[in-house]
Amino acid sequence: MTTTRQDRSNARQRKPLRSLGHALVVEDDGLIAMDIAEALAEAGAEPVVTCVSVAEAMLELERAAPALLVLDVHLADRDDGWALAELAIQLAQSPPLILFTTATPSSIPPSASTLGHVLPKPFRTEALISLIEQQRPLGLIGRIRHALSGQ
Repeated sequence: MTTTRQDRSNARQRKPLRSLGHALVVEDDGLIAMDIAEALAEAGAEPVVTCVSVAEAMLELERAAPALLVLDVHLADRDDGWALAELAIQLAQSPPLILFTTATPSSIPPSASTLGHVLPKPFRTEALISLIEQQRPLGLIGRIRHALSGQ
């Protein structure tokens, strides 16, 4: 059986080259949360945990520190979701990559917006994954490739 270039490309898309680690999605819209969680899992996040409130997310942060936090800043139980980002940074040995998702980016205080990256709603999950790929730290092989490419 011959493997084509398309077969190899499809295999790479199905199996990420590098894990994103533990992801925590805090989103009170069930469909959006499910869409984000599925995209993160396909991109290599494991496990992906979803929470619908700051209170639920705080319990999850007590269990495990995420490598990636996707956070809607206006939730049903609190309107200052960025406080959760501050807590996640304080609890983790290494700070998570934080992505704020909101329909009103201007409502995030400047001091809070420096904690992570703001992704205005509505957005496509491809844009979310692309932002994560651009922002996550390079592993050893990635640093070598980057150095060799002269960028």
